[in-house]
Amino acid sequence: MTGIVRMDHFTVVTDRLEETRVFYERLGLRVGPRPDFGIPGLWMYAGGHPVLHLVEKADMPVVRRGALDHMAFFGTDIVATLTLLKVNGIAYRLLRLPRPWSTWQVFFLDPNGVEVEIDFDAAQTVPPELRDGRPSP
Repeated sequence: MTGIVRMDHFTVVTDRLEETRVFYERLGLRVGPRPDFGIPGLWMYAGGHPVLHLVEKADMPVVRRGALDHMAFFGTDIVATLTLLKVNGIAYRLLRLPRPWSTWQVFFLDPNGVEVEIDFDAAQTVPPELRDGRPSP
């Protein structure tokens, strides 16, 4: 059979490579092996697979390339994730899909302005103090 079988990776071009690396490491991704492309960058891994490619570019174009709306991951601990975002001053939107799915969805921006979504199992419980996505003072 031919055709798409799964999502492989997203690529983010950045003039903030170190800040972007730290941001995604806090979310659970890890830097791993990357071919020598002759340009600076990193591959960020989840579950042994490079899901996020970071490419460093010193001079970002005024008009950003592409029309990617957001990238989505599946997470395991919504309370830890929301706490991490609040503690680090990252605003987020918390949504819940309608029934029968009821999946939790958390949306926020990375250091480059790229929207990130992390989905969580509907059985998880979100305490009231984490339902407000405003960053902690």
